[in-house]
Amino acid sequence: MTATDLDESVSEDRKPGSTVASPAEMAREIARRRTFAIISHPDAGKTTLTEKLLLYGGAVQEAGAVKAKGERRRATSDWMKIEQERGISISSTALQFEYQGMQLNLLDTPGHQDFSEDTYRTIAAADNAVMLLDGAKGLETQTLKLFDVVKLRHLPLFTFINKMDRPSLGPLELLDTIEQTLKIKPCPMTWPIGSGDRFAGVYDRLDRTVMLFERSAGGANKATQTKIDDIMDPQLEGLISADLLAQLREELEILDSIVDPLDMAEVRAQRQTPVWFGSGYNNFGVQQFLDRFLELSQPPGARVSSLGEVAPSDGDFTGFVFKLQANMDPRHRDRIAFVRVCSGRFEKDMQVLHTRTGKTVRLSAPSKLFAQRRETIEVAYPGDIVGFVNPGAFSIGDTITTGRRLQYEGIPSFSPEFFNWIRNPNPSKQKSFRKGIDQLREEGAVQVLHSLSDFDQDPILAAVGQLQFEVVQSRLETEYGVEVAYEPLGYSVARWVAGGWPVADGMKGKLFNAM
Repeated sequence: MTATDLDESVSEDRKPGSTVASPAEMAREIARRRTFAIISHPDAGKTTLTEKLLLYGGAVQEAGAVKAKGERRRATSDWMKIEQERGISISSTALQFEYQGMQLNLLDTPGHQDFSEDTYRTIAAADNAVMLLDGAKGLETQTLKLFDVVKLRHLPLFTFINKMDRPSLGPLELLDTIEQTLKIKPCPMTWPIGSGDRFAGVYDRLDRTVMLFERSAGGANKATQTKIDDIMDPQLEGLISADLLAQLREELEILDSIVDPLDMAEVRAQRQTPVWFGSGYNNFGVQQFLDRFLELSQPPGARVSSLGEVAPSDGDFTGFVFKLQANMDPRHRDRIAFVRVCSGRFEKDMQVLHTRTGKTVRLSAPSKLFAQRRETIEVAYPGDIVGFVNPGAFSIGDTITTGRRLQYEGIPSFSPEFFNWIRNPNPSKQKSFRKGIDQLREEGAVQVLHSLSDFDQDPILAAVGQLQFEVVQSRLETEYGVEVAYEPLGYSVARWVAGGWPVADGMKGKLFNAM
């Protein structure tokens, strides 16, 4: 960290540096913040929806594309070379922007199951979850796994059913799938008017208005909208085909008789989920979702720590590290620690207690994050995601505070299922090889193991999914200038031995097909 001081150990009662905002200031800033993660199965359109939320939020002037062609800008959240080449999200990203007087902290997560650890860590920093579904496929495997994590974190769930401009399942069937599978009652906020190439718009069930859309070329710009204030307005008959209009009116009558009214207490208790329909690619229904989501989603709340719950309005600043990322800026090749602010007001150059080490750290280079881009900030409040240049001081799960020596709940780690020797064939690149392996290990991109044998000193990479190995190989080459080779190991399970090394040493020669 630029100008970071790692001072001597401090006592538990010492407050290294404290600044307290007024109760009115804290209440105002907390109330206007929304921190949320988007979860989905791969190819449900998560990166596209993220880009369109940035477009409607005014953070970008033109929406990028997952696989950009010609002069089209690439998606903001996919900044790594391998993400742009593959058209998939590999690393979670923080995107912070202002919209209608609100401070949004959008956490874009990888959808692929091989990067579940990064997604799980990011969900830990969120206050709300947006579940994105493909209208043609409904609930899919990875979405179900991530829903379980959202449930464990007690986050209210908001659902956006995407790709309604393509052949889709019936909207009533999609709602039934959500209720039967997740055991949570869906409450449609909007209702689709047609689907596939006949998808014409949505009906807002709260405002009781019809919103019709016209497609924009490539979906790079906002869709042209026509608002009709009454479902019985005669002019609708000239704008929507007769069969679609009759179907819409019939389905709305059915909904009014079978769907419970929206109850935010039930949403916060994870017994109900508001549902929107739309098309991220063509910008249909995106603004309706964004505006209502800001109204319904919850601001930062209390967080569980080793000393009990900590309210966001607490006078002491606290936060925890949920992600580390190396080489976001290729000009500096530094490492960034992503910190979720949990309580109090953060100020630049603040001294905090690093509770794991017991040392003080001066936080002198705080940044607001917008994917790969950074902007220096002076203050931050609960819900905000702040980036700090990290010279090795922080690890994932670390807590920092200006008050009592507390620790926030741990961030999960997964048992690997795939193992490879990683070889560096070029001895002149050994220093860069070691540096790359160490930094990627700190990020949690992969786990690093070592053999007890004196004959092989190369590290063993352990991963949850095979794609993690490809990412490490690509990043070592592009970010560290090292070309590596893999040799697969025939193991599928890694386990801690109860009792530690004394017990493990006593098991030598007694275990087969193990190392």
